[in-house]
Amino acid sequence: MGFDDDKNNETPETQHNMGKTPIAEESGDEHETTLSRHMSESSIAVTEDDDDDVDKKIELGPQVTLKEQLEKDKDDESLRRWKEQLLGSVDMNSVGETLEPEVKILSLSIKSEGRDDIVLPVPETGDPKGLWFTLKEGSRYRLMFTFQVGHNIVSGLKYTNTVWKTGIKVDSTKEMVGTFSPQAEPYTHEMPEETTPSGLFARGTYSAKTKFVDDDNKVYLDINYTFDIRREWL
Repeated sequence: MGFDDDKNNETPETQHNMGKTPIAEESGDEHETTLSRHMSESSIAVTEDDDDDVDKKIELGPQVTLKEQLEKDKDDESLRRWKEQLLGSVDMNSVGETLEPEVKILSLSIKSEGRDDIVLPVPETGDPKGLWFTLKEGSRYRLMFTFQVGHNIVSGLKYTNTVWKTGIKVDSTKEMVGTFSPQAEPYTHEMPEETTPSGLFARGTYSAKTKFVDDDNKVYLDINYTFDIRREWL
């Protein structure tokens, strides 16, 4: 949501995943076999040495599902261990037969010291109705999202949030959440601490738009909602 005046001068910490550990990005030098996944064009970098090859079309190997990848060479113990190190702990019951990952944003929690967490379920369809929540002016808080990943690996999951008051944009936040393998247990991601503004002009009703997208710009959540900043918590 983002109201810290100093946050633009700081680098937000990412990967605060309180579920199982996200996928470690490790090289598989000991094996020439690599796991294929859908690659975005932005993930392919061109260096000065490759200038002569810019016009050449890069041909990727055939894409296969994560389940097929895990079943390949399953009798090769060293390759199996390498895949486990690369993918982390994968719940086979959460692995589907599709190339596309499924990400469900389950809830938003507002955490403020000395108060019980405010847990807000995220609607499966549509936007939250009416006023979604209220923050106290000048209060310090953290947002925590709970989400679930299924079918396939989601790469480069990103969170963006934009806030307006009386039609004027007052805040914009972007944060890399990470790369996650499918599992039955939900993941959690906690945002850096922020402080709500205070004073007469800070109080009132705000509108906001929150999105979660991946490296391929696939949108998993896109909601609009309203919230208040008041003298006291409700």
